[in-house]
Amino acid sequence: MPRGEGWLLASAPGRADFLNTHQDYKGLPVVPVAIKLRTYASGRLSGNREFKVASLNMKDSGGKFVDSFQAGGPLLGGGWFGDYFRAVVNVLAEEGYLEDAEGAEVWVESEVPVGSGLSSSAALEVSFLTLLNELYSLKLSTRDVAELAYVAEHDELGIPCGRLDQYGSAFGGVILLECRPPFRVERLPSNELLFAVFDSGVRHSTASIHPERQREIDEGLEALMKMNLPEEVKAKMGYRYFEPKWEEFSLGELEPYLKRISETAAKRIVFTLKMQFSTVVAVKLLKGETLPPAEDELLDKVERLPRMEALGEIVNYQHELLRDLYEVSHPKLEKIRSAVLEAGAYGAKLSGAGMGGSLIALVDRDRAETVLGAGLKAGAARGWISPPGEPAKIHL
Repeated sequence: MPRGEGWLLASAPGRADFLNTHQDYKGLPVVPVAIKLRTYASGRLSGNREFKVASLNMKDSGGKFVDSFQAGGPLLGGGWFGDYFRAVVNVLAEEGYLEDAEGAEVWVESEVPVGSGLSSSAALEVSFLTLLNELYSLKLSTRDVAELAYVAEHDELGIPCGRLDQYGSAFGGVILLECRPPFRVERLPSNELLFAVFDSGVRHSTASIHPERQREIDEGLEALMKMNLPEEVKAKMGYRYFEPKWEEFSLGELEPYLKRISETAAKRIVFTLKMQFSTVVAVKLLKGETLPPAEDELLDKVERLPRMEALGEIVNYQHELLRDLYEVSHPKLEKIRSAVLEAGAYGAKLSGAGMGGSLIALVDRDRAETVLGAGLKAGAARGWISPPGEPAKIHL
């Protein structure tokens, strides 16, 4: 990685889904945790209008590893690695940040495995934006960096992601991210938290999973909206997955009507409501607040447990919802998960879109190495013990 006069080094962490997976694109709050694996971007101004980006990871794998382009240029498609950088530069140009600016020469190297559910693309976008922010003295806030990275991936690249990845990478630590405007971020207490993170080695694609689940929810909502629902219920509904006021529903309100729609759509809607409620409980535990009053099996369990065990119970509960109601788990994830729970993890769940990718386990410091070893023995391709990671930053 080049260093020296004129060169700056930026980095951003990968992230794991701690709580409320598959909920950000519905506008619901999510809780990502940054991990210790990072993407590094080293760069300097080029003295001309061209951006030249080189990937050390692509070079090591023997692939084409250099891309050259100018602001406003086309995306090349076909999975070309340079499109992520092109998208970021194009968004900055469209927002007026690069007017009459010279280009840059950038080298990138990442520790975050691609396709693992640990936000390799977001870490790349955020580290690159953090570097450009410093090179061009743009004075972008952390929130600005996160939002521009999201726009680059969602709007420019056309990938149907939510804001979870980019905000989790930019802010670091453990955050509560509200996924409706104004996208408020709250840092949550995380000193006690330690995670074991496992890459299953089974590659997944957000672009193939998210649209299918979104379509299934839309079908259920359309069927519900055609029913003679009470006005107070219909007022909170909508036709698209992101339109309902999900956090204002109780399962009891919708349960009588869910029996009249397809089983698949009903599962996806029940998942959404149960996942959201369990996240509310977990955030209150993290913040040391009083738990909400409710007659609920999960609440009955966790209110009698010590805090870390209670959080582990919720992590397990959320994985079971993802497996049974959203149907995005994978046999290899289940095998690794069983092993790490048997080895003493408080709780473990899939991270990312699912159908492969990664698993995150909440662990005790004294048992962390044992849990890590159990996951690797059960077939994980790689694994790491990670406290909550640092935010995106410039290395001085």
